Amino acid sequence: MTDTKARHPSSIELERRAFRRQQSVRSVLIAAISTIAFAVVVWLTIINTPGWSVVQQSFFDPESWVAAWPRVFDGFLLNLRVLAVAAIAVAILGTLIAAIRTLRGPVFFPLRALAAGYTDLFRGLPLIIVLYLVGFGVPGLGLTAERIPAEVLGTVALTLTYSAYVSEVIRAGIEAVHPSQRLAARALGLSNARTMRLVVLPQAFRKVTPALMNDFVAMQKDVGLISVLGAVDAVRAAQIETAKAFDFTPYVVAGVLFVLLALPMIRLTDWYTARVRQREQAGAIV
Repeated sequence: MTDTKARHPSSIELERRAFRRQQSVRSVLIAAISTIAFAVVVWLTIINTPGWSVVQQSFFDPESWVAAWPRVFDGFLLNLRVLAVAAIAVAILGTLIAAIRTLRGPVFFPLRALAAGYTDLFRGLPLIIVLYLVGFGVPGLGLTAERIPAEVLGTVALTLTYSAYVSEVIRAGIEAVHPSQRLAARALGLSNARTMRLVVLPQAFRKVTPALMNDFVAMQKDVGLISVLGAVDAVRAAQIETAKAFDFTPYVVAGVLFVLLALPMIRLTDWYTARVRQREQAGAIV
């Protein structure tokens, strides 16, 4: 029969919870006071400066915002399409490279060396250089008679670069799975491929999900770099509108769109990280 007393926290635990609640209230008050103080400092140092009116007219002009919005938003939709395709491609290619790097046996040495060389190369190259190499090098090969769209080339460059980073994150998760899990699966008769797919990879992804989500947030920002290839995305559209009106507000419009895109994933990452930490600390009730 289960002991009912074990279901209730002790007096020590109740005191700890009361203390944590007091600390939470105190933290909220301090945060509110510091926020007000920060707002006052911003007002005195930035908004109240003599040149603020000029900056406001150049970067935060409502008329320029309204005029630039349609073109910048259409370009932002292009960024979203590239991001969606690149995210799927990175997930597939990164997982494949990570699996290759964890293969055992001397017969797989050429594949492991090729995968290691790939990750070393594209983790070392800046993304903008990869964009130039792919965007202007691949069309120069003359593989197709028609011109390859810039968004396709940009998607390829993003996939090549971020697959190297993601593969290393996934490989770290695979290696973090205890060897007994793999041995137990093999003892039950599972093949190496099924062991990796059914036992190792689910645990690996659970361990590295916060890191993968951070990589996705980074890719959300870097997708704006495809503008260097001539794709009329949000950044290029903002540049066009800025050249027309001699006003930098379109860049602010594009920046706000990218921030709004990243915020949900950032908050989701924070929530999931806190949830994992809480789950790991579960059972610590005295």
